[in-house]
Amino acid sequence: MRWRGGTSRRHFLKNCLTGVAILRASGKVPLLEASEQGTAAGKSRVVIARDPQLRDAGTTVDSNRMLKLLDRSVQAVFNLDNPTEPWKKLARPGDKVGLKMNALGGRGLSSNLQLIEAICERLQEAGLRASDIVIWDRDTDELERAGFHVSTGGNRVQCFGTDRVGYEDELVTYGDVGSRLSKILTEHCDVLINVPVLKDHDGAGITAALKNMYGVIHNPNKYHPNGCNPYVADVNMLPEIRRKMRLTICDATTASYEGGPGYKPQYAWKNNALIVSQDPVALDYIGWQIIERKRAEQGLKTLEAEDRAPRYIATAGDAQHQLGTNDPKKIVVVEV
Repeated sequence: MRWRGGTSRRHFLKNCLTGVAILRASGKVPLLEASEQGTAAGKSRVVIARDPQLRDAGTTVDSNRMLKLLDRSVQAVFNLDNPTEPWKKLARPGDKVGLKMNALGGRGLSSNLQLIEAICERLQEAGLRASDIVIWDRDTDELERAGFHVSTGGNRVQCFGTDRVGYEDELVTYGDVGSRLSKILTEHCDVLINVPVLKDHDGAGITAALKNMYGVIHNPNKYHPNGCNPYVADVNMLPEIRRKMRLTICDATTASYEGGPGYKPQYAWKNNALIVSQDPVALDYIGWQIIERKRAEQGLKTLEAEDRAPRYIATAGDAQHQLGTNDPKKIVVVEV
C-alpha cells in the first residue's frame, strides 16, 4: 500500500472553552520533548485542527487534506516546522509501533482509514519499516467492516485484531482492575499511538483517549459499572499501556453526541477535526466539552443531568493515577 500526501488548512474552536486558555499556532510556543507529556509551563497542551473542506461536497475524506490536517496538529504539539520531525520524537527506526484504533462503529464511526494511512506515511518517512507498524483493535472482522484490509507478514503495514493472536495468560492488576493484555500490545508494540474516536457512550458519558484502552484487555465488559469509574483510569495505569503510550490522535472527523458507542447516524455530525495531545486526560476533558456544546445545540440535557458525566476523567487525573490533568486552568488549547 502506498500512502499519499497533499494540502489543506483552516482552524477550529472559534468560541473559548470556559476556563481553558486557547492559543493560535501562528506564533511560536515553547518546544516540547516527548518525555514532557505535552506540557509547557506546567500546562497540558491539546491541539485541535479542523478543515471544513476535508470532505469537499462528498462524504469521503480527502486523503491529501487529511495528511495536512495531521501535520498541522502533530507539529503544533511539538512546535516543529518539519512534518517528519515529530514522529522521530515518538519512535526510532527498529521500534515496533502499534496504532490502537477504534473499529466498533463500522464505516460510519470508526478511526478513519485516511487518517491511519497518513500516520503510517509519516512514520515510514521518519525511518520506520512498514512491517514494524501494526494497525489493530480487538477484532479482525470489525477492522474489515470499518474498511481496513487485513495484512499479516511481508514487507508491508500489518493490520489485524487481537482475535488472531490472543491475550497473555497471566493477569496484570492495578487498583480494581485485573486483566489479560492483548499480545499485540505485549509482543508487537514498543510504542503505542492511540487513535480513538470522539463519541458519546451510554454508560461512561464519553469515549475517546482513555476508554479506548478497553480494547486492549480481555474483559472490558467487567468494567462498565458505575460509569466505568475508576476502571478506565485503572486500565490506563497497567504498566505495558502506560510505558508504551506516546501520543493520542483523536479522530473527530465524524463524532457523536448521543446514542453511543455504536453508530447512530441521527446522532453523528461531520466535525472535520482532529484532537491531538500527549495528555490523554486533558484531551478527554476537552472532548467532553465539545460533546456537551453539541448536545446543547441539539437541545439535549447535559451528561451530568443524565447522571452519566464521565467521572473517570477526574479519577485519571487524581493524585493516585496522575495520568494527566482535567483542571481547565492547567490546559492550553491550541488552534491550528
